[in-house]
Amino acid sequence: MREVRNYEVFKKAHQLTLEVYRLTAAFPQGEAFGLVQQMRRAAYSIPTNLSEGSAREGEKEFAQFVNVAVGSCEEIRYQLLLSRDLRYITDADYEALESEYESVKKMLTRLYQKLKGKK
Repeated sequence: MREVRNYEVFKKAHQLTLEVYRLTAAFPQGEAFGLVQQMRRAAYSIPTNLSEGSAREGEKEFAQFVNVAVGSCEEIRYQLLLSRDLRYITDADYEALESEYESVKKMLTRLYQKLKGKK
């Protein structure tokens, strides 16, 4: 069985999830059941899917969960843009997190390709 917690992409996604929780704690109360929930769900979906997928026996099944994590990564990237444009986060926070999530997306894509046997 794979120990996904040793994967760099898992570690990075977990740290980013903690950062999303920190940032969204300061969002307006009216967003508590809207954007805050959506952003947190998208953020923790990445390491959650890696964890669940890693427990599967086959590479094909694991790849499916990695692919879902890629989708969640894109979801949070849009939500960060929306949060910036609504002025819920600063430009600096947006740029830092968006760049980090772009990096996570690339890592996930490489992992997916490796699992699918692509170069």
